[in-house]
Amino acid sequence: MYEASYSRRVNRTCRDPPEIPPCHRSGDHGGSDRQRSSHPRPSSRSAQGGTSLHWGLWISVLPGFSRCFPVLPGTGNSVAPHHRHRPRCLHGHDGGDRAACGHGAHGGGAMSARLRGIAQETERIVAAGHYRAPDGREVPVAAAIEAARAGTRMYGPEPVPVPDFTTVDTRFEVTGESSLEAARRLGGRTAVLNFASARNPGGGYLNGAQAQEEALCRASALYTCQLRAREFYDHHRAHRDPFYTDRVIHSPAVPVFRDDHGRLLDSAEPVGFLTAAAPNAGVVRRTAPERTAELPGALSARARQVLSVAVTQGYRRLVLGAWGCGVFQNDPAQVAGAFRTLLAPGGRFGGAFEHVVFGVLDRTRGAVVREAFVRAFPEERLLQRG
Repeated sequence: MYEASYSRRVNRTCRDPPEIPPCHRSGDHGGSDRQRSSHPRPSSRSAQGGTSLHWGLWISVLPGFSRCFPVLPGTGNSVAPHHRHRPRCLHGHDGGDRAACGHGAHGGGAMSARLRGIAQETERIVAAGHYRAPDGREVPVAAAIEAARAGTRMYGPEPVPVPDFTTVDTRFEVTGESSLEAARRLGGRTAVLNFASARNPGGGYLNGAQAQEEALCRASALYTCQLRAREFYDHHRAHRDPFYTDRVIHSPAVPVFRDDHGRLLDSAEPVGFLTAAAPNAGVVRRTAPERTAELPGALSARARQVLSVAVTQGYRRLVLGAWGCGVFQNDPAQVAGAFRTLLAPGGRFGGAFEHVVFGVLDRTRGAVVREAFVRAFPEERLLQRG
């Protein structure tokens, strides 16, 4: 009962500070952050005076298509420059808080309508507990969905104790894959970091949004698992701090039954998800510039919490990425550096994982966001996949 009503409420009302530039979102809740529909024009310099890669280059895209970010259907963890002209959002999800228009896919466009249709079909599959594979076979997923829902748990905000672990040689990769492409390639028991909305389960998933979280929800039963962790969203709705908190939701063995193009798979594949919201650096710079210097520390603490949960749950393979480097406007070098410090030899999690992939779908000129991760993890050459 709660989950159904909560889902409807989230779809109708969303209160996060916008992670994306306000653009035809659905569900916008006003709030102090939401009322600022016009952001200052980005500069190539950060608030601290250094070069800020994530401000990047702006682009214009075709009317009726992805108004903010041109992202292929289903791929989702793209990093792209913001749209230059940002009309006032009539409604907005948190976007990362990304929003019901997601990476700009709301407002009647064919892309948005297609993605809404996929989301609706995904919800029907979850409710029915099965789907038809391309060859006509019925693929049961009810038991796997129920187990994933039952196993979903929120950690934090207190630091999660890290159990002892046997160290191994870690292989790092920085690729152009989506999160789910990387997870399928790794196989086995793999956890994917979900670049989450702090206040709305699935971000703008139900409304055709385009971002990493929405893509994960369209392809899997992640959304219904998130509805089991209402305390994560309730807390962030009640507290307006754009830094958010070190709360992390773990959803184990969630069945993934679509590929990145929305096509149903021959069989469902289990993937673990770590749902965590990066600080909304754009809102921090705009509304509390005196706190900008706190961002690197907040990113480090949040990344540590994510990795702590991963170790606690016994994962040895991780898919990470440019977490919060899109419309949350975190500096990619800071995000990559936070993970580097924690995962490198001598770091708190040095040797904790066998294989760590940073999947970054970067559409900035020169792939400057992805290059920040390549510089942070030079052990592996950049693999151009996807």
